[in-house]
Amino acid sequence: MKTHNCSTRKLLPDSRKNETVTLIVVIITLVTMAVEIIAGLISGSMALLSDGIHMGTHAVALFITLAAYIFARKQMDNPSFCFGTGKVGVLGGYTNAILLLIAAAAMAFESIERLINPVHIMFDQAIVVAVIGLIVNIVSAVILGRGGSDHSHGHDQHRLHDYNADHTHHHHSHEDHNLKAAYLHVITDALTSVLAIFALLVAKYFGLAWADPLVGILGAIVVARWAIGLLKQTSSLLLDKSDTSETVTRLRELIESDTTSIEDLHLWQISENERSLILSLTSADDKGPSFYHNLVKKVGNFEHITVEIHKQP
Repeated sequence: MKTHNCSTRKLLPDSRKNETVTLIVVIITLVTMAVEIIAGLISGSMALLSDGIHMGTHAVALFITLAAYIFARKQMDNPSFCFGTGKVGVLGGYTNAILLLIAAAAMAFESIERLINPVHIMFDQAIVVAVIGLIVNIVSAVILGRGGSDHSHGHDQHRLHDYNADHTHHHHSHEDHNLKAAYLHVITDALTSVLAIFALLVAKYFGLAWADPLVGILGAIVVARWAIGLLKQTSSLLLDKSDTSETVTRLRELIESDTTSIEDLHLWQISENERSLILSLTSADDKGPSFYHNLVKKVGNFEHITVEIHKQP
C-alpha cells in the first residue's frame, strides 16, 4: 500500500533563493562582527567591541532562519513529517520573534538604566559605529528584500489563478514568516542605528544627554510591537488557528442540500500557503467521494483532501 506524504517540493525553487540570500546576509554579518571586535580590541574602543558583540547576537538570529530553510529542504521528503516540512519556517519565524522581544526588553532595560545613571559617551566613535551598522543593515535588508520580492511576485500569479477559480484567494496568500523574521531583525537594527545617530548628534551638539536613552526606549517599543505582531501570526499557524468562516460557508453552500449535510469539517494550514481538509458527510444521494472532491476544489486549492460519506437509508 502506497502512503501519501504532502511534500513541499514545489516550493523548493523559492525557498532555495531565500535560503541563499539569508546565507549571504549571515556571512556579511559575521564578517562585520569579526572586524568590529578585532578593531575594538586593538583600539580599545568599547563602542566598537559592544557593537561587534551585538552583531554576534544578530548573526545567531539569522542563523536560525538559515537553519530552518536547510532543515525543511533536507527533510521535506521524510515520511515522518506526514504533512511535509512547511511549518519549519514558521517555527523559525516564531523563534526569532521571541529573540526580537528579548532584544527589545534588553534595549529598554539598558536605556532606563542610562536615564537613571548617565554614562560618558564617546560621541565620535559611537556615531561612526552607528553609521557602519546602518550601512551593513541597509545592504542586508536590500538583499533579503530581493529574496522575498520574487517569491511574492510568483505567488501573486498563483493567487490570481485561485481567485478566478473560487474567489477566495486571500486564504492562499503566502508570507514567508522565516524570511520575514530575518528581515525584521535587519530592519530593527537599521532603525536602531538611525535613532542612535539622531540621538547622538542631538546629545553632542545640544548637550541633551538624555536623548540617547530616550530614543533607545522608543526603539524598544517599536521593536516589541513588530515582534508581537510576528508572534501572533506564527503562533496562529503553529496552533492551526485561522479564520476559515468564509471557506466553510462556501463549502456548505456547494455541498449541503435536502439530502446531504456536513457533519464534521476540519480545515487547517499545513504550511504558510498550503491547506488540508477533512470532510465528513451524511447523504442519501448515490454519489461517491470523487464528486465531493471536485466540489471542494471549486472552493480552493487543498494539498490533502479526505472525504468520508455516511449513507442514509
